[in-house]
Order: sequence, then C-alpha cells, then structure tokens
Amino acid sequence: MRLFALLFVPALFVGCGESASSSDPSAPATAGAPEAAAPKDIGTVLATVGDVKVGSVEFEEVASRRTPENGESLTIEERKDVLAKLVDEKALYQEARRRGIDQDPKVQKVMINTLLREEVYASVRNSDFTEEELKAYFESHADEFVVPEKVQVKRIFIKVSEQRTADDAKKAAEDVRAQLVKDPASFKDLAAKYSEDPYKRRGGDLGFVSRDGKPGIDPAVIEKSFTMKVGEISEVFDAGGGMNIITVANRREKVERTFEQMRGSVLRKVKNDKYKALYDEYVAKVKANYTVTIDEKALAEVKVTPAPAAPMAPGGMGMEGMDAHPRPGAPGSGIPGRDPMEDHDMGAEGEE
Repeated sequence: MRLFALLFVPALFVGCGESASSSDPSAPATAGAPEAAAPKDIGTVLATVGDVKVGSVEFEEVASRRTPENGESLTIEERKDVLAKLVDEKALYQEARRRGIDQDPKVQKVMINTLLREEVYASVRNSDFTEEELKAYFESHADEFVVPEKVQVKRIFIKVSEQRTADDAKKAAEDVRAQLVKDPASFKDLAAKYSEDPYKRRGGDLGFVSRDGKPGIDPAVIEKSFTMKVGEISEVFDAGGGMNIITVANRREKVERTFEQMRGSVLRKVKNDKYKALYDEYVAKVKANYTVTIDEKALAEVKVTPAPAAPMAPGGMGMEGMDAHPRPGAPGSGIPGRDPMEDHDMGAEGEE
C-alpha cells in the first residue's frame, strides 16, 4: 500500500499541472519568497476542476499512451474516458492540497527530486563527455578502479563485561574453539549459538573485507585475517572488547582493470561529479531568493532519540548509508549514479 501511495504522489503534485500559486497569477507572493513563476502554457482548456484547469497539452501527453480500439485514432468516448481520469486526478490533487499533504516530508522529497530532474540533471548527457576526458579521469583516479585484495572473514565474539571477566571470556572462547577444531563445519552453528555481535545471525560471517577494514570491527581482527590461510582457525585473541575466534572462508586477490573494462563506471563517476556541481550551484541560486533564519536555542532543546545500530540488509549490506535527503547518485534519489566498482566486485556469499 505504501508503494502505491509513493507512486501516486507524483501524479498528485507534479503531473497534475498548475500548483496552488500558479492557478492564480494575481495572488500575492509569500513574504520573504520570490514571486511565483509564470504559469506554464497548458494549451486549450478542456475542463476546469475547482481552481485547476485541464489543458490540451497534458491531455495529448496522456492520450498518446492509450492504444485506440480501432487501431487508428481515439473515439470521442475514449477521449472522454481519458479526460475523466484527468478530472479525477485534479479533484484528488486539490483535496490532497486542501488537507496539507504537500507538507508531508515524503511528498516534499518527491517534489524536490522532480524539480532537480527537470531543472538540473536533465541537462547532463553522456555525449557531453569526450573519450579523452574520460580517459584522463580514469588515469588520475586509477586507485578508485582497482578491486582491492579481500578476505571473507567469519568470527565468533565473546564479550568481556562487568558480568564476565577477561579470563572467563577467554575460557568460554577456548571451549568454543575446541569444538571448532573437532568439527570446522560447525562454525556457523556455533557462531549463531555463542557469538555476541550483530553478525551472529549470519553465522558469524562478516562478509568480504579489504585491508581498509569494516565499520564496527576492530582493526586487529581485519589485520589478523590477512595473515591467515583459507580454512585456518585462529587462536583466541583479545580485540574490540572481547575474545575473538576467526576463520578465513575465502580470499580474492587484487584486480586491476583497464579503461575499456571500466569505461561505464568512469562515465558514471564523471556524471555524478557534474551532477553534484550543478546541484550545489542550483541550490545556492534558489536559497538566495529566501530569507533563512535559524533558532539555535530551540534547536539545542529538541529531544532526539539516537537511532539504533544500522540493521544488516539481505546479502550483508549495511543500511547506514541511506540518506534521508538524497543527493545525486545516492540510493533513493532517483538520480542516475552508482559506485564505480559495484558491477565488478559482487557475487560471493556474504560479500559486501
């Protein structure tokens, strides 16, 4: 139901033509805000619903997507049906506006992203970037297009706390390790039973990690994993506030790729850089039209409940990167853009 609502929002607030301000060009502008833009040419008025008009421009756009039953052109009845649906949408749009639904942050994000697509990102084309420019970017950012050496680490973690001393935690970990030595295949089950970190529900699988490490995992764990052979079970060692037992389930060597292999990724990176520059320029231009005041005292007094630790998404990908205010290329922004390596370093079980 929520998906339907989100899909329906653009029809209410973007695809329906005139807004509250554009429906009456003579209405005074809001204090501190720029004057409303001149209303778009909607063509011949075909219907009026409250203070919103249905024009021939919008009608033609919608009608062109409907296949005539006679295979040639829409009959008058088919045209009436198309117009009736637009009239319904205009009525719903005005009811939503009357209820203040345009003040819903989710709706505002849809409106913002639509504005950015129309005013900023639509101006960028692949053809804007020459082959020489792409190659120069690749050469100057070569390290970004290298798949680093990675190991798939699995861990069992026993915490040290006020209720459990370091000696007690080490003894418990040694008992678990003894079971692992007898039956290495039991790692997943033992991790699910004894481990005390968020990865226990994944059988202790931390996923594939590079030498740069992983948020929330003590660097000593990562450093030690790169000294181990595949299938080896570590000794119990102290790191990150508890006792650790790790094994390396898989290893991937460093891979360097050519420009030809990475051309698509380079293009996405260059476009995202362009998007960001245009975004910053456009936002600065828009903000200059408005007076912004901030009440720092009130800001400091707002009670904020810290967010819980980011959950692990399917496949082990953390959700901490999700942005409530999407930027160009960010997940959920609706703007093209992806990490340059995501097409080239995926596929293994538990990989991140």
